Amino acid sequence: MVKPSRSEVLTEPRERTMRVSRLNAHESRMAYLFVSPAMLLFFIFALLPAVAALLLSFTNYDILNPPQWTGLVNYARILQDQVFQQTLGNILYYVVLYIPFMITLSLLVALALNRKMPGMKFFRTIYYLPVISSPVAASTVWMWLFNQNYGVINQILSLFGINGPNWLFDVNSAMVAIVIVTIWQGLGGNMIIYLAGLQGIPEYLYEAATLDGANKWQMFRYIIWPSLRTTTFFVTTTSFIGAFQLFDQAYVMTQGGPGNSTLTPVYNIYNNGFEQLQMGYASAQAFTLFVIIIIVSMINLRVNREQNLV
Repeated sequence: MVKPSRSEVLTEPRERTMRVSRLNAHESRMAYLFVSPAMLLFFIFALLPAVAALLLSFTNYDILNPPQWTGLVNYARILQDQVFQQTLGNILYYVVLYIPFMITLSLLVALALNRKMPGMKFFRTIYYLPVISSPVAASTVWMWLFNQNYGVINQILSLFGINGPNWLFDVNSAMVAIVIVTIWQGLGGNMIIYLAGLQGIPEYLYEAATLDGANKWQMFRYIIWPSLRTTTFFVTTTSFIGAFQLFDQAYVMTQGGPGNSTLTPVYNIYNNGFEQLQMGYASAQAFTLFVIIIIVSMINLRVNREQNLV
């Protein structure tokens, strides 16, 4: 048997390392090749328009004439715009109503549909169907349901001796009606997310809790809810972002009324940009809303981190 020389012993690991390096480089090139179409589309249809809108926010632009540089005039105007401030108050009121009910109902439905019983897949599909429905079509149907005179909701309330309100034309109930519609349409999506979180909890935790004599409430408090903190953070963050971007339901059902009580920031931006042709000011409002969403998301992230540390 011929013993390999020292040079051969040192050359073999070096060649193996070079082969691994070439393989990694090839995999990296292929990864960039597959990702590049999506990144190119993102650059063209998302990043470039966002940069253009940011530049427009410092101009006076009405589409018909060339943009005129105005600096921070549009942002200074936002501080004095009572309508925009009212829209922020409206959306804050909407968030206070929407987020707790959305989180609670999504989790309760997910818990109910996570049981191993016949027909669970059917009910999961039924609950998810509103998610894929058109917001405009769904809002149109709900307008009929909320009708004061012949709407189904008020007719049901009348069976219990309750005189239903004029839902979409009353300042006190218009936003509540929109909250009901958006919860109905978004419940299925968050339910699926919670279902995924529930099915990711190890079975041995339930078995250990059962052996220790834990009841259902104790299992939920000490096993399910702590295990779903990350899921709840994700659902809460996406719900916050979706709430601040509310437009379709307010546009179709109430047109921002009555008395601007359901006028949202995005709806206001739409009015300024496409109806009044104040593209520069609308862009400034859009980036102000973007900063607000970032701040709210960071606060939510901070609160979630503190809860995980407890």
